[in-house]
Amino acid sequence: MDLKEVTPLVIYDNECYLCVQFAKFVNFLAKGRLHFVGHYTDFGKQIRESVLDSNALEMFWFIDSNTAYGGRAALGPLFSTILNAGGKKIQKNTIQDSYELGCKSTKAVFFRSASLLTHSKRINLRNL
Repeated sequence: MDLKEVTPLVIYDNECYLCVQFAKFVNFLAKGRLHFVGHYTDFGKQIRESVLDSNALEMFWFIDSNTAYGGRAALGPLFSTILNAGGKKIQKNTIQDSYELGCKSTKAVFFRSASLLTHSKRINLRNL
């Protein structure tokens, strides 16, 4: 599947309880207008290898037609797209998960929240 066909796209850690809950919340806000892909799915691995860099697993990503935004840098474009997107529903999204109980702890909440604020990346996709 071509990346341009599935944008706008959110890539999240489908093995983390908190990340799955975040993806479900964003999906609720977006009302089905975004595609969601787990980091550890086949398509997620393909995107990491072809588009993203070595620290791709450290954050969630939002990809539009021109840029891949990771972590803190993704928050603005993600919510802007949600607010400005038309009423066209892409599909019924199923948020994939395979998380373990260790990801539900208070320590995990703190770690993931801090990770979101400290990690930020932009990758220009026009040259790919």
